Amino acid sequence: MVNLSVCVPVHDSGRTVGATLRSILEQDTAFEVIVLDNASTDDTVQVANSFQDGRLRVVRNGAPLPIGENWNKAVSLATGRLVKVVCAGDILLPGSLDKQVAVMGDQGIAVCASKFQVVDADGRVEQTDLGLPNLLGQRDAPTLLRSIVRRGPCDFGPTATAMFRRMDFERVGGFRGDLVLPMDVDLIARVSAFGLFYGMSETLAAWRDSRFNRSGDTTAAARFAELLRFQHRLGREYPQLIGRAAVLSGDLRLAGVALDRLRVRAAAALLRRPALR
Repeated sequence: MVNLSVCVPVHDSGRTVGATLRSILEQDTAFEVIVLDNASTDDTVQVANSFQDGRLRVVRNGAPLPIGENWNKAVSLATGRLVKVVCAGDILLPGSLDKQVAVMGDQGIAVCASKFQVVDADGRVEQTDLGLPNLLGQRDAPTLLRSIVRRGPCDFGPTATAMFRRMDFERVGGFRGDLVLPMDVDLIARVSAFGLFYGMSETLAAWRDSRFNRSGDTTAAARFAELLRFQHRLGREYPQLIGRAAVLSGDLRLAGVALDRLRVRAAAALLRRPALR
């Protein structure tokens, strides 16, 4: 058994998985990498297998699984006490794993996460120093959960920023794939019930803003519905940690975003309307 496993669930990611794996394999600490290919139809497996590295293991599904099942299977293949999940296309910056393993050496910390940057499809940095609003340093579960519900999972950061304990992952039943957009932050919220959260001020991961991201496949209405269900479910499951006020605050935030979108659409429709004669 190793101390750390980095899991990379992939599907039709031949254009981006090479950069992801390179950024992981260039890290200095000891770890294993599990690539689980979800029955890709492109050259994803060939790209992953092109890395001649004993730390890397590539496994392929014979038929595609739903995203939640695939991510859970990826973690089930790992042997590490600590786990990090990195989406194909996202990148770990130098020193990321060393720094997070050091933080997780404190057994009172259940999960840690870093700030992140956004890169375009070609890897150029668009924004940096993002994520973890008011969550730097040690934070207890109520503080983390209320922040996630009030501000939404998108403000927290991508999967690649976080590291958690395999034991806690199993205790909460892994990823819940019924809500895809907040699936990773949902896991982080639930494992935080077993200890402290530590928000790192360093920018240690990059999220690739491209059409390959799974969130780009859903409509705005579907995303709003998922986020609404996400925060209400957490509120029901952890009422003693979150409270009704935080859920209401999250509802008001979503309602404000929805109204802004409606105003933009209405203005665009008026501009397209032919002049009356």
